[in-house]
Amino acid sequence: MNKEITSVQNTYIKTLVQLKEKSRDRKKSGLFLIEGAREISLALKGNYHIDTVLYVPELFSEAQLDGLSVPSNSIIEISKEVYQKLAHRDTTEGIIAVAKIKSHDLENITFKSKQPLILVAEAPEKPGNIGAILRTADAANVDAVIIANPKTDLYNPNIIRSSVGCVFTNQIATGSTEEIISFLKEQQIAIYCAALQASEVYTSQDFKTATAIVMGTEATGLSDAWLQNSTQNIIIPMQGEIDSMNVSVAAGILIFEAKRQRNFK
Repeated sequence: MNKEITSVQNTYIKTLVQLKEKSRDRKKSGLFLIEGAREISLALKGNYHIDTVLYVPELFSEAQLDGLSVPSNSIIEISKEVYQKLAHRDTTEGIIAVAKIKSHDLENITFKSKQPLILVAEAPEKPGNIGAILRTADAANVDAVIIANPKTDLYNPNIIRSSVGCVFTNQIATGSTEEIISFLKEQQIAIYCAALQASEVYTSQDFKTATAIVMGTEATGLSDAWLQNSTQNIIIPMQGEIDSMNVSVAAGILIFEAKRQRNFK
């Protein structure tokens, strides 16, 4: 028989609430929450270790639970009240998992080919933008996403939600701008920076070789270190009144041009 927790005052539940709300607690414990069956399935596919699964029997059936293939000794039944305390989304799916955080060091990145395609984002601040970038990266099946100088941890509930679980399906690394530039140069990967200065139209470039497409923030763009080490700055021509677009949209345009050149391999 599964364990059962019905009180929001339960010590373990209080600990989980802190994991949901505070990056510091996630980093300290090495644990985070995943809400939703699809997201949990993607985490399992991405080889994340699931520590515990909590579900509401009235909302999520045992048959659905069996379909997730989680160890039976890690399952806890919870009340709707407890679930509402833990849930981040407005929808009521009835299942939450506690999973172990992965390492995202640059040295852990592996490439399947000698011409990898990488998406780099420097200092993205909005979890919604990060999630959208990860969805784009997953859709294009890029070799890796690298986040320079991250402003928020990858296991922020808003990133998991906005990425619809693609945070688990992409190969992701984080590091400082300087560390990432050194890594790309060591791997002999060309650096194409999305920038207004000294730029050429993105369609004029050859992205079939080992390529990193580097995006800055909409507010400040890329730091000087990137511009000084760029193989070539690239630009998406604007035909309206403004000179920039949403970073995830721009990333999608550039990444899929590279995929087009590679015949979507």
